[in-house]
Order: sequence, then C-alpha cells, then structure tokens
Amino acid sequence: MKNKLMPLTLGFALLLGGAGSASAGLIDRGDGMIYDDDLNITWLADANYAQTSGYDVDGLMSWSAANAWADQLVITDTNGVDYSDWRLFNADPSDTNCTDSIAPSGFATQHFGYNCAGNELGHLFYDELGVTAGNSISDSTDPGLALFSNVQSSVYWSGTDFAPDTSQAWLFITNDGRQNITNKDNELYAWAVRSGDVAISSVPEPGTMFLLAAGMIGIAGVKWRRC
Repeated sequence: MKNKLMPLTLGFALLLGGAGSASAGLIDRGDGMIYDDDLNITWLADANYAQTSGYDVDGLMSWSAANAWADQLVITDTNGVDYSDWRLFNADPSDTNCTDSIAPSGFATQHFGYNCAGNELGHLFYDELGVTAGNSISDSTDPGLALFSNVQSSVYWSGTDFAPDTSQAWLFITNDGRQNITNKDNELYAWAVRSGDVAISSVPEPGTMFLLAAGMIGIAGVKWRRC
C-alpha cells in the first residue's frame, strides 16, 4: 500500500503546485500585465500606454494629466475581469539608500539621487532589471526587460508630491537611475501600476481543481498498477 500511494501523492502535489506561480521576480500574467512579487504590484507591460492607446499624442503629460490618465484607465483581461485601480508609481523620499539628501526646514529629510530602490520604479530598475547607477534601463541584460514594451529612456512621473513644495512632484529618470523632483507643469511620461496581483482571475475554481486532481490520481493509480 505504501508504494501505491507514492505516485498519487506526487500527482496531487504537482497539480496544486501548478495552481499558482511561486517563481521570484517579474511574472507575465498575460493581457499586458506584469506582476512584481517582491512589492506585490502589477505593472502595465506597455510603458507608454497613454500614447499606444491614443489617449495622448506622445505620452508626455503634466503631473495632473498623468494622474488623471491613470485614474480613468481600465484594463480588461481575457476572463472579462476589469481592473480600474491604476495609479502612478510611488516614490520614497525617506529611502536612505539614495545617494543624496536635503533637510528642508520643518520637514523630514528628503532623499534623492541614485540607488533609490524604495521608489517602485527604482525597484524595477535596480533590483529586478539589474541596472546600475548612471546607466540606462535599455542597457539591462536581464530577460525581464523583454516583458515590457515602449520603455522610454527618459523621465517618468511618480504619483508622490514633494512635501516641502507641493507645486513639485517626484520623478524617476530611467536614463540613469535617479529619483528627483520637478514642477508639476512639466510634461513627462507616465507608467501605470496597481497594488496587488491579477492572477486570481486565471486560477481554476476549487471544484475544477479537485476534478482535475481526481483525474490525475486515477491516471497515476492505473499506471502504477501496470508497472
């Protein structure tokens, strides 16, 4: 009996193991969405979707226009599930890994410069795609870069205000890996992201999983008896 149970248990474990992805890093969820399992966020695969979709002629927008674009965005997956909770990526001015900082009177120290991996796009740049400070995102040799399209070696808006002067906002420069600020009226690129994963829509329902498991167990049992 002990030997007969071995292939059945293995088959069931393999099925359950395949129900969700456990691989680290960037995961292509299909439908133009890429999941970062380190931060539990999902990027649009198209890094200039505002232009691609025809929303904006070149994808360059002011900070308020970029936020409005992300806010109205709806992506529908192949299962008919709508995702409408898109936003611009978050910057992290408290990230002490940054190379530079300032201490405005009455405000917490603001960190900027290179190596700001606390910034969501900075994390993608440095930690996921392995780009080093001073180099362009296009220089990445990581296969994860191929998951994305229309990535600009330029400047992208974050959704984070510069607290000491809210006429400015944080940005990330994909041409060299810096976090910095600029006036909100300037026109930069926008890359949409959302909190959480989208994979739940493609995972089989529990009833389906157990039917598949039962079928696999039956097949495994038959094969074992024939050996």
